[in-house]
Amino acid sequence: MTTRMHPGRVLANVATLPARLVEPVMTGVQKTIGIKRMPWIFLIPNLTAVLLFALLPVFINIFYSVTGSDRLYPTDRPFIGMANYETLLDCRNYLQPSTCSRDLFWRALGNSLVFVPTQVVLMIGISLLTAICLNREIRGRGFFRGVFFFPVMLSPVVVALTWQWILQRNGALNGLLEAVGLSGINWLVHSDTAFAWAVAVTIWAHMGFYTIILLAGLQAIPRDVYEAAKMDSASHWRVFRRITLPLLLPVLLVVFVLCVIRSVQTFDELYVLTGGGPGSATMLMVQYIYEVGFAAQPRNFGLAAAASLLLGLVLLVFTALQLKLSRSARND
Repeated sequence: MTTRMHPGRVLANVATLPARLVEPVMTGVQKTIGIKRMPWIFLIPNLTAVLLFALLPVFINIFYSVTGSDRLYPTDRPFIGMANYETLLDCRNYLQPSTCSRDLFWRALGNSLVFVPTQVVLMIGISLLTAICLNREIRGRGFFRGVFFFPVMLSPVVVALTWQWILQRNGALNGLLEAVGLSGINWLVHSDTAFAWAVAVTIWAHMGFYTIILLAGLQAIPRDVYEAAKMDSASHWRVFRRITLPLLLPVLLVVFVLCVIRSVQTFDELYVLTGGGPGSATMLMVQYIYEVGFAAQPRNFGLAAAASLLLGLVLLVFTALQLKLSRSARND
């Protein structure tokens, strides 16, 4: 007489089969290396991924930055030392890019030094104001949260093409201005307006992400703190300055670093929207790296690698600053 096994028991046996197969192996490994070293065994897959996809590309990039030629294969690239860095940093007057051997690098760097602080300050300010408004008990709060987050889900190319259609000479914005009796402007042809719209478009595209983070931070603040301030008849500004801002500071620091990194890495929207123009008015560092390493003929991989490492050094400084500020905020 045959006995039927319950389906649940069969599923349980199948589910635990990998564990039962691995257990003897792991037991043998534990006996060999000791229980104190076992955590390293479990870290091997993650450490391997970090080595292959994070550290190895950095070392390859360093290799390319100290070698020359337009060849891609390492064996075809002669060692030239720090020549690429010397080429990038060769300037008679750093405040005048035209005196530099690579003036486009310094123009892109100058644009980035203006673009990043401007965007970060405006992005955090607008995102914080939006988060405070969405944190209040207003009708349709869930709808407005979705509306502000919607641009984040769009492709950067879609965002850039949409705004390009709005801002072009015969676009929607000029059509609206002409409808009320004002003359249209070539928004993306003049350097000042093109740069301003570059900042505005990137803020519009990404502020929803930072708004959600700040909103989560605001909702984590205990409500009884605000109730106590209300009983003391504290003004809205005093409540914000004395309660909201100090308690939200750790979240603001995280948002600050994320925003800086995202701003430094800006490429897709601006490349489609303006192409770095007019001239080089909206060209940032990432686009310069792309132009030198991939679009130029001949391609200068070494120079692009050196520029990217300098950019990475800047991001490393900002990250270290964030960690230090976060540690100080936690201690306070």
